[in-house]
Formats: sequence, C-alpha cells, structure tokens
Amino acid sequence: MCGLCGILTFDPSARLDERLLRALCQTLVHRGPDDEGVFLKTDLPSVRVGLGVRRLSIIDLPGGHQPILSEDGSVCVAFNGEIYNFRELRRDLEARGHTFSTKADTEVLVHLYEDLGDELVHKLNGMFGFAIWDGHRQRLLLGRDRLGVKPLFYWWNGSTLLFGSEIKPILLSGQVERQVDLTALHHYLSLNYSPREHTLFKGIRKLLPGHLLTCADGQIAVKKYWDALPQPTYAKPKDAIAAEIVERLREAVRKRLVSDVPLGVFLSGGIDSSTVTALASQVAGERVKTFSIGFEEASFSELEYSRLVARRFNTDHHEMVVRCDIEDLLPKLVWHSDEPSADSSAVPTYFLSKFTREHVKVALSGDGGDEMFGGYETYVAYKVARLYRALPSPLRWAARRIAEALPVSEKKVSFDYKAKRFAAGADFDPLRAHFWWNGTFSEDQKRSLYSPDVAAALVSDDTLRLFESCVAEARQHDMLTQLLHADRLTYLPDDILVKVDRMSMANSLEVRTPFLDYEFVEFVQQIPADWKVHGGQKKHILKRAVAGLLPPETIRRKKQGFSIPVHQWLRTRLRPIVCDALSPRRTEDMGLFRPAAIQQLLSDHFEGRRNNGFEIWGLLILSLWHDQFIRNFPPLVSGQRDA
Repeated sequence: MCGLCGILTFDPSARLDERLLRALCQTLVHRGPDDEGVFLKTDLPSVRVGLGVRRLSIIDLPGGHQPILSEDGSVCVAFNGEIYNFRELRRDLEARGHTFSTKADTEVLVHLYEDLGDELVHKLNGMFGFAIWDGHRQRLLLGRDRLGVKPLFYWWNGSTLLFGSEIKPILLSGQVERQVDLTALHHYLSLNYSPREHTLFKGIRKLLPGHLLTCADGQIAVKKYWDALPQPTYAKPKDAIAAEIVERLREAVRKRLVSDVPLGVFLSGGIDSSTVTALASQVAGERVKTFSIGFEEASFSELEYSRLVARRFNTDHHEMVVRCDIEDLLPKLVWHSDEPSADSSAVPTYFLSKFTREHVKVALSGDGGDEMFGGYETYVAYKVARLYRALPSPLRWAARRIAEALPVSEKKVSFDYKAKRFAAGADFDPLRAHFWWNGTFSEDQKRSLYSPDVAAALVSDDTLRLFESCVAEARQHDMLTQLLHADRLTYLPDDILVKVDRMSMANSLEVRTPFLDYEFVEFVQQIPADWKVHGGQKKHILKRAVAGLLPPETIRRKKQGFSIPVHQWLRTRLRPIVCDALSPRRTEDMGLFRPAAIQQLLSDHFEGRRNNGFEIWGLLILSLWHDQFIRNFPPLVSGQRDA
C-alpha cells in the first residue's frame, strides 16, 4: 500500500526536477511512512516524466522499494494497492522466462506490461491505482481498480498531466488554479459527496473505477476496461445460491489474508463485518484480531453486538469507547479528505483506523456488503412507496401532514426524520425518490441558497440527470436492480470507499474489502434483486447464506450504521464552530451562497423548528474545506499536518 504522484509534460517551460517530485511525495507521507522513491526522465526531446512513491510496506518489506523498473530500464511502475493473485501471476511469468528482482506484488505489473501492454489489467485481482511509464513508446498508462477501492486523480491542460493518489500533490505543483467546480458543488449539496469523475476542484478529475488513461504524443485518452452489469438470470435454487455465496466469499477473504505484517478485522457487529470475521476465523490458521469502537451515547454504540461475535469466534478482540475532541478533529479530517465529504461516519472510521493501527498494519472490512446485497432502508422505502402511491390522494395528504407534525428528535436516524424524509419524496418518480431519501438538499433548496452568480451559472443543472445516465445500461431490468446498479457506480466508490480510504490512510492503515472482490461482484450481479431485498427484508439472500454461520442475534438485529450524534453536537459542542464557519462574513467570503439563506437554515435548526443537521454538517465541511484548500492552501513540509 502506497501513495503515488507524478508529472508528464510536453511543455519545455514546465518545472520538473527531483526536488519538486520529493516535495509532492511529502504530501503523501501518511499513505506511505516507510519509504520514498522517485523516477525522473528529462533527457527526451519532446517529453519529460517523473514518478514519485511513498510506501507502506506490506509485502516484501526489505525489497519492495518503488518505483520498480524492468530489466532493461524501459518500463517503470509506481503502484498503490495490493494484487491478491500476484503469486499465481509471478509463477506464470517466471515460466515464460521473466526474471524477478523482488518478492513484491508491484513487480508483476512490470512484467505483465512487457507481455500484454494495456491488457495487463484484466489479469489483476486487487485494489489499485498505478502509473506505468513505457520508455520505448514514450507513453504513460494510468489505471484504477474495477470497483474504485483505491483513488487516482488527474489534471490535464493540453500539455501537462499531473496525477496522484490524492489531490494535494496536484495542487502543490503550483500549476493548478484553485477554483471551485460549480457543477461538482451542485451535486455535493444533494449527495454529500462528489460523484463520478467530478471533484470540487475545477479541472481536477477522478479516473473512474475500471478505467485506464493513456498519455502520449500530446494527447490523453480515457477508456473503460470493466463493468459488472446486472445479469439477474441465475437459474439455481436459493439454497444453492446461498451456499455459493459463502464459498465464494470465503475465497475472497482467504486472498486478502496474504501479508508479511500483522492484520486484523474491523468488527462492528453488523452482518457484513461479522461474516468477514467468521470466514477469516475459519481460514486464517490462527486466532484473528478484531477491532471495535463505541460512543458514550448509547444509541450510537454497537459494542454489545461486536462482543457477541468476538466470543462466538474466539477472536483476539480489542475495543475502545471514543471520547473525541471533535472540535479539534474536524479540520484534520477535512485535510485528509482532500475535498468535501460530508459522510459523518468518517469520524468513527478515523478513530477505528487509528485504534486498529496501534496493533496491526492491515485490516479487513465488511464494506460493500450493503451495496451488493441491498442493505439500505431506501430499497425498502422504494417498495413501500409503490403501495403509498396507490392510496387515495386524501390519505396521502393526511400521511404527509402527520409526518410533518412529528416532533424533532436527536436520536440516531430517528423515526421522525425517516418519516418526514419518506413523505417528502414518496410522490417522486422512483429514481428521484431514491436519491432524495439518500440525499440532503433538493434542487429547489439548493437554488434558494446560491448567490446570484452561482444560480445563474447552474441554471440548467439537475443532479438526477447524472444518475439517469448511470442506470441507462440497466434499463432493461426492474427498477430495484437499476437502483442497486446506480448506487454501485456512485455512492459506493464516491462516498463509502472514499471515507474508508482517506480515514484509514490518514493513520497509515491498509483496509481490504472481501465483498468487493471483482469475481465475487460479478457473481452477485447475477442474483435477482428481489432475492436481495425480499418483501421488507434487506439482504435476504445473504442472511439466508450466513444463517448457520453467525449468531441468530446478528442476523435478526436492525441495521444501525456507523455514525455520530451529528444533530446533537451541532446544537451543543459544535455550535461555536458552525456559527463561525457559516457566519455572514465567512459565507460572503466564499462567494457561493446568500448569507441570509444560510442563517435561516441555522436558526431553524438551533431553535428546534426543523432538523437540518445533515444539511448544516455538509455546509460546515464545505466551509472548512474552502478555508484550507481554496483560500489558504500552503506549501507543505514533512509532518506539518500528520494524523
């Protein structure tokens, strides 16, 4: 696991030297505290290239220094991630005459590229972002893993390509003018994250999951190499499918236990992390270490459930009750996130990663289980809404009035919040309703916040169009399948995996996700959506699969989620920070919103008229980000903002 960065330029006036590359690497020290390496090629007539890597040593601790070169020095690889099938690939490559100088998984990319060129990516089972310089062809290849577990960003101005595992090295290059991308802002306010290729920085893009980027002869090209489209045509009986789920998932867990350093499992006590714990206990060959955290607020703590699973599988269990100084932590989380990400579960993820890193260097997680098997309330809401829409208009009107009259609660995803949110979106078409239930601001609400200039620039934008394009390939399937597909393309890589990657790497911890093994995902895409969300039961087929494996209480328990008491904290301990970050002066300085509209939002929340906690949290994160990255982004020195 590492962090990579680099520059390729056709501009003879652009700065590129070793000192700059090493400065860019310093922004990634938290991703790779163990080692640093650079590759620089500046003697070519029309192009210059530099690659930098910070390394977190997991495989081949003494010999895996990067970047890694081919035998003749013509191919150079900078790599972030893990290739789980590297040993099988290495045996095949050696049989074809390739000679290895290390035992690291990175080196298989060098020799695969020599044999297969861009097609090497089809051989890889893992999580990764990589850069491969081909000296013979004077060509750069960037690649990102199929599900988007690992990040890769780039900026291209027609003559210079900047790229990195994070945005900070791109900014530090000095070539990018730091401006807010208004389209990304518009999407962020609805979703709490930047979807698809967008980032909040104008001109900086994500390389999408399952995509490659090539740069040669003054041109870049991006192409898709993989997508697991829904194929819900499995003809086997449910019991056979359930058994196959366990076997395939057990194999995915086994692959992810390969490590030269100690590893463990994140254990929340939910069905996904408990399943990973159970299977790891079966195949690890030793007692598995598990890690859990809880909060002092009772409705936000799941420790009793994680203890139940830990006892069941006799794990070496570690737990901690978090008493966090959220006021000091928030700027640090924003810094490590690179761009606004308003998923409040980043806070417990950070603490869990920090706690786990005190004991191990690698952890397995249950991330991806909800997206693969329909674990969210919104999928059930979709089914309930179909019944709701069949009611006579007077009954629907009465239901909305009752929901709106419910008193505001500060409990975790309280009934009043869900009821009001459901009622407000139940009459929408299914796709808009799904993303309304998942989101925050509606289109009308966003436009009521914008300053006149921003409103004029975004006059025709509608976030829903982005998701309509995501489900286009699945139109021939039922609506539930389309919703699951859209979440896999957006919410999973752009929120869930971003949160886990940034918060774990802030603490120099590698996290592996068995539910997102691409071969397992291709198999799950064949399972009908109605087997995943059956009636009102979420994860129906997964629960059936692991019923004999996990404690009954784990199967039956209601999904709790991994979050913090946002609404309560915003009214109490975070109120001074909110009032400062979203003050009329700071709002005016951002130039994005009308100060009076922001103040009304705050007033309604603080005085208990409405629960605007999620909306305010998103705006707070945005303001802190704007202050750090747009207004005041500094040149970095090593350790300046260590976790």
